Amino acid sequence: MAAGASRTSRCVDWGKADFGHIYDCPDPRTYFATLQPLEYQIPHHGQAVFRALADALHRLRPERTPLTVVDLCCSYGINAALLNHHVTLADLYVRYTADRLAALPTRQLVAEDRLFFAARRRPDAARVTGIDAASQAAAYAHDIGLLDHAFGENLELTEPSPALRRALVGTDLIIITGGVGYVFVNTFTRLLDSMATPPWIAAFVLRTVPYQPITELLSGAGLVTERLPARTFRQRRFADRAEQHAAFRALAEIGLHPAGREADGYYHTDLYLSRPAPDVAALPLARLL
Repeated sequence: MAAGASRTSRCVDWGKADFGHIYDCPDPRTYFATLQPLEYQIPHHGQAVFRALADALHRLRPERTPLTVVDLCCSYGINAALLNHHVTLADLYVRYTADRLAALPTRQLVAEDRLFFAARRRPDAARVTGIDAASQAAAYAHDIGLLDHAFGENLELTEPSPALRRALVGTDLIIITGGVGYVFVNTFTRLLDSMATPPWIAAFVLRTVPYQPITELLSGAGLVTERLPARTFRQRRFADRAEQHAAFRALAEIGLHPAGREADGYYHTDLYLSRPAPDVAALPLARLL
């Protein structure tokens, strides 16, 4: 999931179930145990996409090694884990819901996680900066080595700290899986204002959340936004009928229909990729993926 704005102060009111108790725990065990029955899966889809984008950036800018990635709404570092390590989301569900780890104090889990991920680190790993209003979650991801830098900051409400501004310099790629709506135009404005050159921005966005205000902002910064055509990506099951009906109402308000998508019982996301026009011309999104 995500945060970057507090989960209790949404920028978009979309009627989602409240899972606020899982987002900022000392470690990710409650998060995975809660979301596993709902088949939360968007980081799995992001893994293949973000690795493909990283490969394309390596080809276009071979001098940029390692790549610098910003994971917006980074949570417990799940996207960084999947991008930079030989693990899958299924592996993480198994790990963090295992009986063997259930009784460990957080400090011991930190030590075990450091070893677990270090042994699975990919040689082409990117440098990852994580940003999330859930400061404990981001700190955990940093403590176990998933994030090179972690910032518990809410960019919807405040300007980036001087340390975060320094960390944003030279960013190649911003990634976000599902956090749009919790973070919105203010956050993207402040990120772009901190960068001399706008990076690629890859966002999985729930279909219930309007993305046009952000694409208009990015266009003003010189980025062209493409939406991957002809397919969507499941995020998770609806928690109950009330949540599903709220999603249907949100879709109707923006002129979309749930048939073939949310009608199957899951939230669905669109994938948007924003890049400078020459990069889009050289490698359109549909061909890139």
